[in-house]
Amino acid sequence: MNESASYLQSCCNLKPEVAIVLGSGLGGLVDEILIEKEIPYHEIPNFPVSTVQGHKGTLIFGKLNGVNVLVMSGRFHYYEGYDMQTLTFPIQVMSRMGIKKLILSNAAGGLNPSFDIADIMVITDHINLMGNNPLLGPNDDTIGPRFPDMSEAYSRRMVKLAQKVGEEQNIKLQHGVYVGVTGPCYETPAEYHAFHILGADAVGMSTVPETIMARYLGMEVFALSVITDLGVLGQIEKASHEEVLNAAAKAEPKMICLVKELLPQL
Repeated sequence: MNESASYLQSCCNLKPEVAIVLGSGLGGLVDEILIEKEIPYHEIPNFPVSTVQGHKGTLIFGKLNGVNVLVMSGRFHYYEGYDMQTLTFPIQVMSRMGIKKLILSNAAGGLNPSFDIADIMVITDHINLMGNNPLLGPNDDTIGPRFPDMSEAYSRRMVKLAQKVGEEQNIKLQHGVYVGVTGPCYETPAEYHAFHILGADAVGMSTVPETIMARYLGMEVFALSVITDLGVLGQIEKASHEEVLNAAAKAEPKMICLVKELLPQL
């Protein structure tokens, strides 16, 4: 990761303050960035490459509403066949570059009956049902603790700031717990029901490993889910990746506004 961090720092003099990971269908935020440098993942030493439709696969240095940012346009998923250490490798690189704040976004299925398609949910906590953890194996105590605390996986400070921005911008925000699963298949009705009973408000196939790694490294995390389909009993319909992208695109203007207005306050 030192090689990757050094390479990226040599490519651009801009020093990012906040890192942003864009999920499915949320790439429109890139159009708002004053781009200094855009680097394809395959050019970065040791970096994995995204294989999912809707994930561009570039790392962007730039300014967004006056804030220096490093943006991942396209992320990596466990279901692509990457191990947990590989898919969280970019988070480790960001930390080595001195970035202390991380914004994550994803597309998720809504489990809460009060949610509608295209709602934005601020993640307040998560449940890891991916059957794995990026911190398994020998620990380097110089990097992070053997048993990292996760009592505040998602920054309460950032959640409060986002709620304030949402009220100011007239953006309705839901709040809830995200359950991370492996995918790539969508859930059965029984699984949707079980996850909601466990306490989850939305389900998705990312974000949890990145959050675990970021918190281990001492980064402050804020995360958003766009509700792209509903897993509520009586409202479950056949899901497809195309429909997920369409729903994410519908929510995109609100998402862009929220992140842009939030950044200067972080």
